[in-house]
Amino acid sequence: MKGEDELQSYLEQAFGKSDVTSAKMRAALREWLDLYYGAPRTGEDAAPRLAALIVGKLCRTVFAEYETRLPPAAPEAVQRSLAALNAAARTAMQYALVGGECLLKPVPADGGFDFTAIRRDCYVPLARDAHGRLLAVGTMERHSCDGRQYALLERRTAGAEGLTIETRLFELNGQMLGRCVPLSTLPACAALVPQLVLPGVQGVGLAVLRMPLMNCVDGSTDAVSIYAPAAGLLHALARCEEQLNTEFANGASRVFASEDMLRPDAQGRRALRDDLFVGLPDDPANVGVTVYSPALREQSYLARKQDLLRGCESLLGLRRGILSELDGTGEPRTATEITATAVDYDLTIRDLQAAWADTVRQAMALCGTLGALYGVPHGAADAAPSIDWGDGVLYDRARVWAEQREMVDAGLLRPELALAWYFDLPCETEAELAEIRRRFIGAERQKGGES
Repeated sequence: MKGEDELQSYLEQAFGKSDVTSAKMRAALREWLDLYYGAPRTGEDAAPRLAALIVGKLCRTVFAEYETRLPPAAPEAVQRSLAALNAAARTAMQYALVGGECLLKPVPADGGFDFTAIRRDCYVPLARDAHGRLLAVGTMERHSCDGRQYALLERRTAGAEGLTIETRLFELNGQMLGRCVPLSTLPACAALVPQLVLPGVQGVGLAVLRMPLMNCVDGSTDAVSIYAPAAGLLHALARCEEQLNTEFANGASRVFASEDMLRPDAQGRRALRDDLFVGLPDDPANVGVTVYSPALREQSYLARKQDLLRGCESLLGLRRGILSELDGTGEPRTATEITATAVDYDLTIRDLQAAWADTVRQAMALCGTLGALYGVPHGAADAAPSIDWGDGVLYDRARVWAEQREMVDAGLLRPELALAWYFDLPCETEAELAEIRRRFIGAERQKGGES
């Protein structure tokens, strides 16, 4: 998080604007990142990395059967942009799961747009509206040339006329922002201009992926990490793990011997002489060594750990057994509880999928607007692909398809409508239904009255 504090300081010096995020939220962001990256903390064992486990499992589940479709007539630029967006999808989702919010920056490339995911600690919100939408944001890129370090600072501001982008290049003086130099100083920045206005571009010209949780840190409109509600429990689990490690370390068998039995060797290390072990009496009172081997209390710590893991699952809407065992004994809990947690988990995944679907719509609309400005034939600005998420926890696609086929066999449903549902095809007009019949229902079957 040093980089974020540094970025905030640089932006204040360059543009006279500061981060609108509260101090409490900035501290929470540091904590979320520390939990994810396993930063050491006194009295805690960060090795289990539960935050990384939560993020990884959720991201894999969200995109397990993810598929996007475009109309056959979609321009090649749209197909390239969508492919680039899909390539950045998992990175962006993980960034948002950790930091609560992630920005996707479209960059013209290869006749379409490429996308760069920007992590929450790598940009500074300079203004937000009442709904938490960004009105101004600052970012920084570091460059190195001829042994000198440079900082390229960019400020994006939304306005009624469109998007304004201000760019400044500074030569760094150690950790301080040095003198402002011309953008042409660096070959990578030579094509940039100090101020650029993009008319018609809504917002800050970036697609935003936000977590669907209500802010539980300071009540503001800032987005929070997916595991923010369970941050305290994650720390408690790390402490429990450290205590369990200590229990095993303290429970190791030891042999205590009196001081006079130890003799230093050539290196000064004190040890028992082999010739001392020539036969010891059976009476313990006459034995010069005592064996210490205490009973371990690991079951108590493990039971506490399972309780904390189940608490995390409940707070985060995860299915029972994702983090914890199904029960302390490994046996399933009640059917009602299993069903309830499955419903919660399905709704959690659906919320995340809906958040990404909204980001896709933003990104493709933004590509359409920018394409008109940059001369990239990207089609309509409001065009969006259809998204197929596959089966959910509560949704069995195979079962629904079997039911639809039964309805077709019984004459209760037209086969064109069933096929349109299965292949996600338009079916609102007779022309669209006729196209489905042409592609999937043979002429002989149509003549036979099965259409």
